[in-house]
Amino acid sequence: MSRHAIGDVQGCYDELRVLLDRIGFSPDRDRLWFVGDLVNRGPNSLEVLRLVRSLGDNATVVLGNHDLHLLAVAAGSGRARPSDTLEAILSASDRETLLEWLASRPLAHFEGGDLMVHAGVVPQWTVEATLALAGEVHRALAQEPQRIFDNLYGNQPDRWSPQLAGPDRLRFVINVLTRMRVCTRDGRINLQIKGKPPAQSSPWRPWFDVERLTGGARVICGHWSALGLLVRRDVAALDTGCVWGGALTAFDLDCGTTVSVPSRGYCLVKA
Repeated sequence: MSRHAIGDVQGCYDELRVLLDRIGFSPDRDRLWFVGDLVNRGPNSLEVLRLVRSLGDNATVVLGNHDLHLLAVAAGSGRARPSDTLEAILSASDRETLLEWLASRPLAHFEGGDLMVHAGVVPQWTVEATLALAGEVHRALAQEPQRIFDNLYGNQPDRWSPQLAGPDRLRFVINVLTRMRVCTRDGRINLQIKGKPPAQSSPWRPWFDVERLTGGARVICGHWSALGLLVRRDVAALDTGCVWGGALTAFDLDCGTTVSVPSRGYCLVKA
């Protein structure tokens, strides 16, 4: 049995199929971890959703910001953007089945010392706290999804406090787990920084370079295509920008090796 984590697919179905062949994936024995953003910007999000859902328990998926955006648009709370490529899903005959499956995915998964989230974690969260807070969002998505989607968008609050409550608390957790790239040592986040990591003189540091309470776990993540592939003892960042003309990457969770498939170059200019 092999276990591979796969970076942001974002509708790049052809590359995903090639990558699965390249790593010798067998759906009856092997396991895949998907770091989120299965959909959007690429050309075949519908096919990606259908494929990953068909893998059942052999695929572990956490939600990314584009996945949540799809769910919000489907619920009427989000506005489709010019760069979105979600229409095929929204008009599919199996739309509700796919959306229900996607909405039931967690925002964090922990197993064997590996913590998988889409974006990152703030310094103040332990693994246990991360899972508990992700669980709060997961339950809210199941029990009151419209409340989540109606309050999904926004960059505030920008600092964690256990006293956060209601929509502010849920939005902060979602923003950290699905959108964050940088933070300060005291855990303030900046969601406007999207390019290469800031200069060393900046107070904003890549979240994984700040001393954090999840330091004993290896965090498996994606989301930061400008960062590219980063594999070290405590983090495996796997967004290699397939949808932007980069590659789609699989990381062997047990051996630490990577396999990448080059993009067909769907979206070479960011919208």
